Amino acid sequence: MVIVPTYNERGSIEEVTKRLFAESPAVDLLVVDDGSPDGTAQFVRGLSRSDGRIQLLERNLKTGLGDAYVAGFRWALERGYDIVVEMDADLSHDPGEVPRLVAALGAAELAIGSRYVPGGRVVNWGRFRRALSRFGNIYAGFWLRFGVKDSTSGFRAFRASALEAQDLSSVASHGYAFQIEMTRRIHAVGGRVVEVPITFIERETGDSKMSRRIVIEALRQVTAWGIRDRFRH
Repeated sequence: MVIVPTYNERGSIEEVTKRLFAESPAVDLLVVDDGSPDGTAQFVRGLSRSDGRIQLLERNLKTGLGDAYVAGFRWALERGYDIVVEMDADLSHDPGEVPRLVAALGAAELAIGSRYVPGGRVVNWGRFRRALSRFGNIYAGFWLRFGVKDSTSGFRAFRASALEAQDLSSVASHGYAFQIEMTRRIHAVGGRVVEVPITFIERETGDSKMSRRIVIEALRQVTAWGIRDRFRH
């Protein structure tokens, strides 16, 4: 099951589905829409009528990326999927790379599509955005000591068993800190995390969801987790 959270992604979601099914015809797609005013949900509902692989989960409140993914995880686990993939709806993640992520789970519980391992790269980001992303990952690695180069990446695949072992109701992060938190959680229970190089391409349609509040949340959460882990040991 590939989970794609959406908010005003009407301009790209059709292309996402086309590219995904072209390379991975056996997967299913769950779109988790947070009440997009641009009609994303209505459009996806139309797609689902003609393709049974496409499902729609509508949420009335826009409560953050983490909440949307947790809702998607629960939906997938309740229906018995073995592998759950996260992917953005704006084509910054190439749907054609989903098979590589899934294949990387051969000996791991979490496979991360990484921009910061050899072979990974970022296209169309300015210097400030690059520096911010690099700093965030270095900061997380320093505090949390999990040896992952790109813990903020939102392109990743989980074994369902690794998600089932988590208390998803206790997930504390709503924004991009969610990706760091899930990496920390899998690592903390002894799950193996692998990184697969990807090319991240900045979105061409819609607006970025990154904000100062999201960055501050991530820094605050990482610091708190790091301090807690050090005292625990």
